[in-house]
Amino acid sequence: MSPNLIPKTGSRTALDPQIQTFLTQNSSLQLGGTDFLAERKHHTQVFAFHNHPPILQASIDHVEFTAIRGPHGTIPIRVFYPRSGEEQKQSRDAAALIYFHGGGYTVGSVDEFENGLRILAEESGAQVYAVEYRLAPEWQFPTQLDEYLAVLEWVQGKGGAERGVNPQLVCGGGDSAGGNMTAALALRVKDGKGGRAQPMRAQILLYPEARIPFDTPAASENNSGIYLECNGIFSFADHYLPRGTPPSHRYISPGMQPISSLRDLPAAAVYTNGFDPLRDVGVEYASKLDEAGNQVVWHHFDTLPHGFLQMAPWSEKAMKATKQVGKDLGELAYGK
Repeated sequence: MSPNLIPKTGSRTALDPQIQTFLTQNSSLQLGGTDFLAERKHHTQVFAFHNHPPILQASIDHVEFTAIRGPHGTIPIRVFYPRSGEEQKQSRDAAALIYFHGGGYTVGSVDEFENGLRILAEESGAQVYAVEYRLAPEWQFPTQLDEYLAVLEWVQGKGGAERGVNPQLVCGGGDSAGGNMTAALALRVKDGKGGRAQPMRAQILLYPEARIPFDTPAASENNSGIYLECNGIFSFADHYLPRGTPPSHRYISPGMQPISSLRDLPAAAVYTNGFDPLRDVGVEYASKLDEAGNQVVWHHFDTLPHGFLQMAPWSEKAMKATKQVGKDLGELAYGK
C-alpha cells in the first residue's frame, strides 16, 4: 500500500457465525488462560492434523520429516511440498517459507498448524518449512531467534539447495508470537547480527504480537472470551523474557521501534482481525513499516478472531483468509 494509507487501529463488525459456532462447541478452548500446560494438551486435541476428520484435511504432494543440529540442540522441521510448486522445484527455483507457529512462545506444535500450512503451500507454490522450536518458559529469548536463524541459514544454504530452493526466494513467516519472532529476525539480520544469513525475501506476519497490547482499543473490546485472552499475553511475555531484558528490546517489541529504525526491511504481508486483542498492534506495525518506506501488503478481516489459520476447516471466511495469505506469499516470493 502507499505510505500513510494504513491506519493506526483496526475495526470489527460481527463475529463470523461459523467461528462463533466453533468456539461455542469448543468452549473450553482458550489461549492465555491460567494453565498453559493444559492448553498445550487441549490445542493438540482440537487442532492437530491427525485429529481432523479426513474431509477436513488439506491435501499436499508430500511431507518430509527432518531435523538439523541447532545451537541449542536438534531442531525438528516438517517440510510441505506442494504439487503447485513441483515445476519450480525441478528447475531449482522454488520459493520457501520458514514458519514459526504462534502460541505465546509457550503453547503449540507443528501438528496444530499443519492443515493451514498445507493450504499456504499449495496456494503459493512455495515449500513450507515448519519448525518445532523450543518453547518458553523452559527456553527463553533469544533461544527461539537463534533457532530461527539456524533454519534460515540452512534453507538458504545446503538444506534448500538439496530441495530445489532458490536461496534468494526464502521467506519467513509466523502467526502471533511467530509473527513477532519473524519481525524480530528480520531486524536482527538487517542489523548485521544474522550470521551467514541473507535478508528474507519477505516476511509473512499473521496477526503478529508486534508489541504488548496494553493501551489499544482492541485490548478492551476483545479482552476475554474470544479464544485469545488478552491478559494472558502478559503471562506469555513473562515466560519469554529473561529477567533484565526490557519489553522494549528491539528484538522483543518491533512495534515499539521508531520508524527511522524500520527502513530497508524485507517486504511484509500483515494480516489483522477484528476480534483479536492483538488487532491494533498489528495494524500499527503495518502502518509503521509502510511509513518507513517498505513494501507492505495489509489485509484486515473484521469478522475473524485470532487464530484463523487453525480455524480454517470450520469457517469459510477463515479458509478464504488463509488462502489469501497463500496467494500473497506466492506473489511476494515469485514476484508474480
